[in-house]
Amino acid sequence: MRRRRVAAILIVVAAAVALTFGFRAVTGDDPAPSTTTEATPEAASSTASEGVGLPASEASTEMPVPLRGVHVTMSLLTLTGKLDEYLALRSVGLNALQVDVKDEQGRVAFSPAPTHLAEKIGAVGDFYDPAELVRKAEEAGVFLIARLVVFQDPILATERPKFSIKRRGGGNWQTHEGLGWTNPHEEAVWAYNVDIAVAAAEAGFREIMFDYGRFPTDGDLSTAVYRPERPGTKADAIARFFAYAKQRLEPLDVKVGAALFGLAATRNVGIGQAPKKLARYLDIVHPMVYPQAYGSGECNIVEPSAAPGRIVSCSLQDFRQALSGHDVSIIPWLQDYGGYELDDIRAQVAASERWQSDGYLLWNGEGVYTSGALNIR
Repeated sequence: MRRRRVAAILIVVAAAVALTFGFRAVTGDDPAPSTTTEATPEAASSTASEGVGLPASEASTEMPVPLRGVHVTMSLLTLTGKLDEYLALRSVGLNALQVDVKDEQGRVAFSPAPTHLAEKIGAVGDFYDPAELVRKAEEAGVFLIARLVVFQDPILATERPKFSIKRRGGGNWQTHEGLGWTNPHEEAVWAYNVDIAVAAAEAGFREIMFDYGRFPTDGDLSTAVYRPERPGTKADAIARFFAYAKQRLEPLDVKVGAALFGLAATRNVGIGQAPKKLARYLDIVHPMVYPQAYGSGECNIVEPSAAPGRIVSCSLQDFRQALSGHDVSIIPWLQDYGGYELDDIRAQVAASERWQSDGYLLWNGEGVYTSGALNIR
């Protein structure tokens, strides 16, 4: 998981070299290394998707089904014309865009309010104009998703140590990469993040997708100390956060989503993500089913990265069963990095469709996507 999370620092440099139109050509060469997370049905045919090339006036900004979108960092949107290039992918199947509002480094893309704590601690940057972003997305008929990284937050943990996970023996706890985390039990941390989510909803984003809504996995967890630590399990703590977020966002007519580990529905992975417990507070669950993040032997597959369709199918079957009876959409994150080509993505999409997902999102930490990956049927 940690490779995805340190990507933001390198994005601008990588994008300037590798990204010319948001997509790469399908060749026999491996793409530039991705810095992403975790994470055999018959291959679906690669034909034009429904709605491809619709004029903006005929496209809806309500959540499209099937949803087909890509991940875009806030750093990429500082590049002149980059937003327009991504929105132009509407003509080849894109109908949703996921844009970072708060990233793995704790940076916030725009000011939630002049007096907000994010301003006071220096977390706010001028990455893009949310009003312009929303206007252009609406004109293109593209569903706009705000990604908000929650508890991994080096800036807040450093500037407000009382909110951080502490280290036994003194000081702030950090990951192996030296990144600080805030305490998932701390209600002030909930408020800080949901204030930013409210600002994104009020700006016009149609979904708030919370990522890193969990306890840490990377670092010496035996030295982590939580003050305060509320009664109950880790899953109880994460559920309380999402209950709070849902309560505040529900009046704003915005969908609430969460990115969850690909194995979270298979077993307790010790990070507090329990899909059944969270389902009542979510409109959309986004399983991160990246085959290269699975260890050998998962789903009885020796080499998961070589069997993308089988891995995605295995995990989504578990999510479908765990969320049975709940009114929640499943829209997985699929892998488009690490040398994967169109057939690898096609196998993942076919598995997603087998388990009645409402579309898919493609993850590549550098924002460079495979040609044809958005119009697979």
